[in-house]
Amino acid sequence: MTMTEVPPVGGRRKDLRQLVRYALVGGSGVVIDLTTFFVLYNWLGLHEQYANAISTSLGITNNFILNVRFTFDRRDRLLVRFLRFYAVGLTGIALTYAMFRIFSDWLGVDPNLVKAGSLPVVLAVQFLLNRKWSFA
Repeated sequence: MTMTEVPPVGGRRKDLRQLVRYALVGGSGVVIDLTTFFVLYNWLGLHEQYANAISTSLGITNNFILNVRFTFDRRDRLLVRFLRFYAVGLTGIALTYAMFRIFSDWLGVDPNLVKAGSLPVVLAVQFLLNRKWSFA
């Protein structure tokens, strides 16, 4: 297919269904991630970077399990896929780390807002990477 050809409609529908499922699965991971972050950071007083690493890791694990089952329907080479998925998840930790440094440390924005605001950016980057690498 050349750049000017339009992909088949069925392919677009499949892509859209996959993106919607990925977002729904991601929503469950967001709930786990944010809830854990808020508890660790606000209630237990853990530094935001440590709280973020732990909360994101829990969200990543949840999302991998659900994406295997519902989004990408791939059950082969699970260990390799998990390691790739987790590596992609680390990009989310790195992006959020950078956003904490810029917005919290340098500009004084509340870390809770930075964490919440980082999620759409992380979702978009991770969907593309997971689709092309983790579940290819």
